[in-house]
Amino acid sequence: MKSFIALLTVVLALSFTMMFAACDNKGPAEKTGENIDHAVEKTTDTVKDATN
Repeated sequence: MKSFIALLTVVLALSFTMMFAACDNKGPAEKTGENIDHAVEKTTDTVKDATN
């Protein structure tokens, strides 16, 4: 049972390491999302400026 827990701990540690290492690379969906966020912020600022 101890060997199973040790193996599970190692597998989880490696999984988390790989998951966080992959976060550095921005994929096309994330870049598109950032562009949409920027466009919405810019539009919101323009509307606020026009109404003041």
